[in-house]
Amino acid sequence: MHRIGFVVFEGFQTMSIAALSVFEYANVMKGKAIYEIHTISEHGGLVRSSTGMVVDSKPFGDLTYDTVLVGGGASIIEHAPPTLLEFMRRSAKRSRRVASICTGTFILAEAGLLDGRRATTHWLYARDLASRYPGVEMEEDRIFIVDGPIWTSAGMTAGIDLALAIAEKDLGAEDARAIAQKLVVYHRRAGGQSQHSALLELEPKSDTVQTALAYAKKNLHKELSVEQLAKAARLSPRQFSRVFRAETGQSPAKAVENLRLESARWMLEQTAHSIDEIAQEAGFADRRRMRQAFLRAFGQPPQVIRRQARAEGEHAAS
Repeated sequence: MHRIGFVVFEGFQTMSIAALSVFEYANVMKGKAIYEIHTISEHGGLVRSSTGMVVDSKPFGDLTYDTVLVGGGASIIEHAPPTLLEFMRRSAKRSRRVASICTGTFILAEAGLLDGRRATTHWLYARDLASRYPGVEMEEDRIFIVDGPIWTSAGMTAGIDLALAIAEKDLGAEDARAIAQKLVVYHRRAGGQSQHSALLELEPKSDTVQTALAYAKKNLHKELSVEQLAKAARLSPRQFSRVFRAETGQSPAKAVENLRLESARWMLEQTAHSIDEIAQEAGFADRRRMRQAFLRAFGQPPQVIRRQARAEGEHAAS
């Protein structure tokens, strides 16, 4: 049996608890207790979350956990109790793995567990963490990262992705996929996947611009001119360009390039397609143009991003 210790503290983020549903449904699916879940805190007893919801907890004590998982919360960024930090240091020595969700990464960093390690957190707080803890190799655009026995994730629903990855490690890919289906979520996103979505960042308001972007995303392998996008939106090219920039703050050409980059990066990280095939499928015409776009956007060529994704996959599997 895998014993999970879920650490809570005053003001912890309620959304973090959602990750525990993965382990709950693993037990339901298997028809037996694969995971034993303990909610633990510094002193035990009732602990209030960020939304005012109260959960009961056991004190840290001397019980050994297979996995210690700490959630996030704004209250913990500036000050983590010494007892909590000491518990995390002790857990890192005794547990098979220690994991954090969202700003829980600050606790691991303050405890010194991330020095010289790769880590991530919610993108909104990533640069603050990097400046305060220069020994951490912060990767602010990742869903989750596995560096040896230390697992860290981005914010909100990324904790579910991390928990599904833990279940996959423990039970195998088929069981993890079945758990995801029972939770009515897509099978877990890969850790290397971006926290950001090009379409979400554009935030189109009108149906016309949304229609044009949907058309573009479905036809990235084609040449997408302003005239074609305007036709999909049923506007004149001039009117379309004006409306598009007013709603998104970008030109149509820049938005299409970002969609191409997002698609190409996903294929690099998740498929075995060659660089040339990805360049064609994402609409870059050739690998040279795709390489130039990657250097502008990410500061790295496609080959390096693919190697990093594969290395991360090997870390998770080891």
